Amino acid sequence: MNRPVILSVDVLAAWMGIDRTDNSLPDHSTVEVRTRMLSNQLSEQPEGFAAPTPMPARGKLVIWDVRWSATDHSQNHEAYRQGHLPGAVYVSMTSHLAGHGSPAMGRHPLPGPAEFTESVRMLGLNDDDTVVVYDAVASAAAARAWWLLRYAGMQEVYVLDGGLEAWRAANLPLQAGEVLPRIGSAYLSWGKMPVLDTEDVATFVRSDGVLLDARAPERYSGEVEPLDAVAGHIPGAISAPGSALTQEAGTFLSAQSLREHFAQFGATNDAAVAAYCGSGVTASKTVLALALAGVEAALYPGSWSAWSATRGMPVATGEDPGEMPDDA
Repeated sequence: MNRPVILSVDVLAAWMGIDRTDNSLPDHSTVEVRTRMLSNQLSEQPEGFAAPTPMPARGKLVIWDVRWSATDHSQNHEAYRQGHLPGAVYVSMTSHLAGHGSPAMGRHPLPGPAEFTESVRMLGLNDDDTVVVYDAVASAAAARAWWLLRYAGMQEVYVLDGGLEAWRAANLPLQAGEVLPRIGSAYLSWGKMPVLDTEDVATFVRSDGVLLDARAPERYSGEVEPLDAVAGHIPGAISAPGSALTQEAGTFLSAQSLREHFAQFGATNDAAVAAYCGSGVTASKTVLALALAGVEAALYPGSWSAWSATRGMPVATGEDPGEMPDDA
């Protein structure tokens, strides 16, 4: 059975001890009993979703608010301060979930192991914690946090289905201000999720690997390019916009619907599958959705921003994938 990757609002509320009949927060003396009672009342969850029980041990639930958007700069720390899930800690895309380097590494390269370990400890993470991540823009930024934690060896990591808007739609309580975590002591490993580096991409495509481009169709075709100096796509890549993976409310399609969706691109368990986008963020959502569908996929963290900034790399334009040159 595939490891669950998504968490419903109902389950998270139960884990937090929030009674949906009155939305009140439990006090210190009743949270454990109330959490167990509420979790036991929930029905079986859909495929790919975490079950209500067993719930995290007391003090082992960590919630991260990963509000970020490349185009909507209102998704920031100040928006978090105005209202977030109770107890959620703000996580910065640029400070905590990305490293720094040359343009050939992409706009949001992976942080180094020591750098990321220091970040997650400052964010309150300990070994054996259960981490729930959410954002406010269809789970792309949250998926980056999910992927990076899984890459670093954390096992119990889930994206909140529908994110902040689903929590609000359920009329569940919000908290204003800052949550300052107690420094954690997590010990992370590294390299626990498959990746493609820039030098691997051409061989992957020529070997019949299925490379999905998660950007909007107009960026894939090269019609527009708002962020990178070069427009177009990697030759052989298939246009598979990440926006198609979630419904209008921001919740993910069902596991079966996602399997059918990805199958039309040849992205099945019988193929080698990888995803990229502009800078490796939206493609994390594609990898997450593939995991929900039961398909393992690699992430190309550098993505188009790295490929297009690397001298000599071929570029395709138009709606067709094109072919990867033999000498690339």
